[in-house]
Amino acid sequence: MSEKNTVAAREGWYTLDAEQPRLMGSQCTSCKTFYFPKYESFCRNPACDSETFDEVKLSHRGKIWSYTNAAYPPPPPFVADDPYEPFAVAAVELEKERIVVLGQLASGVTVDDVSIGDDVELVLQSLYEDDENDYVVWKWRPVSGAAT
Repeated sequence: MSEKNTVAAREGWYTLDAEQPRLMGSQCTSCKTFYFPKYESFCRNPACDSETFDEVKLSHRGKIWSYTNAAYPPPPPFVADDPYEPFAVAAVELEKERIVVLGQLASGVTVDDVSIGDDVELVLQSLYEDDENDYVVWKWRPVSGAAT
């Protein structure tokens, strides 16, 4: 039996580096505003009129800004188990960029395991698989040894 390929469930939104995955974003070349996901139309900063962006790897760590329990199945590409089991979602303020990115908390982490201000890091975990591929997404995992 051959090993499955690891594939991004949302191509181009994050790297597939298993050791330190990174979200892929954009940064305005003029005012230095960050965007996620990548954005390349016009700078949404009202004080800037630039239309030029650099692709950047965003911070892999941040702090929980808010969190909740997802009591209903989200839309595709999410593939829900049957029966559906709720999971935790966190809005995380990225360490360097100071933008807030929404993402699921890692498998096994519930709303009872986190608090606002907790340090988290980006990890990749399987969303679903088929005969050839394991489709992964980014999730947030509490940083080991961080105060809770």
